[in-house]
Amino acid sequence: MNSDSATSPRFRPSDTSSQHRCEVLVIGGGPAGSTIATLLARRGRDVVLLEKSQHPRFHIGESLLPLNLPLLEQLGVREEVEARAMIKYGVEFNSPQHGPSVTLEFCEAWDKSHPKAYQVRRSEFDEVLFANARRSGTRAYENTRAIKVVFDDQGAIVTTRDEDGLSVDWRTRFVVDASGRDTLLANQFQIKQKNPKHNSAAIFGHFKDAQRLPGKAEGNISIFWFDHGWFWFIPLADGITSIGAVCWPYYLKTRKGGVDQFLLDTIALCPALAERLREATLVEPATATGNYAYSATRSSGAGYIMLGDAYAFIDPVFSTGVFLAMQSAFTGADTVETCLDQPARAAAALERFDKAMQYGPKLFSWFIYRVTTPAMRDLFMSPSNRWRLLETLLAVLAGDVYRDTPIWGRVRLFKAVYYLTGLAGLGRTVTAWRRRRRVAREALDEARAEGAPV
Repeated sequence: MNSDSATSPRFRPSDTSSQHRCEVLVIGGGPAGSTIATLLARRGRDVVLLEKSQHPRFHIGESLLPLNLPLLEQLGVREEVEARAMIKYGVEFNSPQHGPSVTLEFCEAWDKSHPKAYQVRRSEFDEVLFANARRSGTRAYENTRAIKVVFDDQGAIVTTRDEDGLSVDWRTRFVVDASGRDTLLANQFQIKQKNPKHNSAAIFGHFKDAQRLPGKAEGNISIFWFDHGWFWFIPLADGITSIGAVCWPYYLKTRKGGVDQFLLDTIALCPALAERLREATLVEPATATGNYAYSATRSSGAGYIMLGDAYAFIDPVFSTGVFLAMQSAFTGADTVETCLDQPARAAAALERFDKAMQYGPKLFSWFIYRVTTPAMRDLFMSPSNRWRLLETLLAVLAGDVYRDTPIWGRVRLFKAVYYLTGLAGLGRTVTAWRRRRRVAREALDEARAEGAPV
């Protein structure tokens, strides 16, 4: 597939006045934006979808969850995605404080009917979804950036700019912000804030010739804990492996040289991962980003909603990004229709949407905030299905949190077991906390001594 400029329409001032208007304008052609554009266009809505870049374009976040697959089926693209994907049957965890690695498989989850997920190159995956939106009747424009949104009692006027610098105003009844980490509306409203409980930074790149797990497990994602955070290891179908480190912010301050070398030096701090990459080569420039986790104080208002990363981004240790984005689009489509067709019910619909947007990040964040603690590592590295707790954990890791699967009593029990485990090992928890502070201090002191701008 190639959505080149020859087939990608542009909006020009010479177009007829009707083309300046639409019912719904979606900002961002990633998974959230393309999904909601597809759903609304299929329901007969006049939808415009704007993508600031040209597909295919690079994006991180290549690992999907099993409950992504029903969403892909509803969009009609599951087979198209699977043809480009690496099959993922589970998750491998590696901890330097424990023995051999542990693999958890999705087929052991509470609901056994979703035993796999996909690893995807986001450039290909996002292009499939964008093209599907266009086939479904969306007016989709690439190389077109939304730069300002002005709301009024008729909806909004969205000012856009294309790659040639041409500005165009669109009159729309409703705005969907799916701009991802650009967080257009959250920035415009000044309601974006760092996550105070889990601020983090990341550095990542693509490698060839990484050593993968054997057999059926080849496509599994691997998680490696190390002193400054954790690594992901995501095998892709074309032989490339995505490697990234999510670290506490102090660690990125210790960087002395280029980003590529810093990533390689960081990998060297995790012997288990370094061994898997002994024959590997970095094939694309590495990327570093700070302020990794954030959220807006609200996800909706009169005439707009925010989807996916445009509203919040949480630590990706459980690969929730694309799933939460697409799930928010399915929820958002119903919300947009209610707002357009039943204005008297719009406020209540937006309130329900806001609660739904808070639900997923809050649920996963409870695990994320604790994933580096000794108690949580123990539970992951010594899994037990007593009281069906392993099935419950795997249901959460699979994304089975929006259906009526009866796991919630067990989720509360899992949390109780975690707290009891932590209490029983309180000394280890305190020691781990002190060690983290010492490691941070030593890393910063060493960086200062070597001239890093910390």
